Amino acid sequence: QVQLVESGGSLVQPGDSLRLSCAASGRDISNYAVAWFRQAPGKAREFVAAMRWTGGSTALSDSVKGRFAISRDNAKNTVYLQMSNLKPEDTAAYYCAAGARRGSLMIQETYDTWGQGTQVTVSS
Repeated sequence: QVQLVESGGSLVQPGDSLRLSCAASGRDISNYAVAWFRQAPGKAREFVAAMRWTGGSTALSDSVKGRFAISRDNAKNTVYLQMSNLKPEDTAAYYCAAGARRGSLMIQETYDTWGQGTQVTVSS
């Protein structure tokens, strides 16, 4: 079974950059898709970014294109979410997810393992 641990959340100002990390352990995830979702208070969880570990195909939400990027470090079994030009509307709990199912990268049903979340707050 895969375990995911997120880190890197913080309180930042608008325009700042931040990098979130998600360390995977427990089993080989080379055949997995990994993703970041976020959930703001009172709102539904929404897709942010995803990639297939092998092959590297990626997907990004329109709301973060040009500002966020997803990447991985094979040696560390870690996936990153690099966020730049952060806006107050990016404030949310960010969750890492992984799944071996074949399906759209952008839907929650593709993923069966979730981390505990890390809080990002963008405020002046």
